[in-house]
Amino acid sequence: MDKRDAEQLLNQKLRETRPSWQRRQPVRPKKYKTSLKKTDNYVILDFETTGLRAGSDKIIQIGAVKYINHNRVDTMYVTINPECSISPTITRITGITNQDVQDAPVIEEVAHELIAFIEGFPIIAHNAPFDMGFLYALEEITPIPEYTVIDTVQLARRVIKETPNHKLTTLTAFLELEHNAHDALGDCLATAAIYQYCISRM
Repeated sequence: MDKRDAEQLLNQKLRETRPSWQRRQPVRPKKYKTSLKKTDNYVILDFETTGLRAGSDKIIQIGAVKYINHNRVDTMYVTINPECSISPTITRITGITNQDVQDAPVIEEVAHELIAFIEGFPIIAHNAPFDMGFLYALEEITPIPEYTVIDTVQLARRVIKETPNHKLTTLTAFLELEHNAHDALGDCLATAAIYQYCISRM
């Protein structure tokens, strides 16, 4: 066996034995349409989760607030039992403990209700790819429609030039909003205020 053959064999062995987390995973197609067009009727969506990886990390809190003509008309605010341990880091960020979720419903009991709540409304979220990733990870439980999604990060970057960044807490401080950060409902209400402010300046 010459040196070139030996190198090819070694590279093949490395590919076969490489841990799966190092392998390039196929990119899941984006199943929603992004938009920055103004809309008067929408659902603000926010999840608190056990981590950042949709599909492997779990939802521990859902916030969804429905607006008609920019007026809040309905709210869904639910704590979810992720059926796994919540890390001290996540508890420190969200305030949600393992004790808080032990008697809460599991996501299989709530996913259908969430989709019914959203109906066909456009979804507005701050850093929308994060929340939409967790939403579409629920497709194993219930069909998820193709939504129109407005990301207030993108909207704020276009409209608000006075802030050093466009994090939710930065924008709420700029707008002098009361904000219960890293609480799904608190983040929804802050996102709604940011959206309404941005479209008022467009």
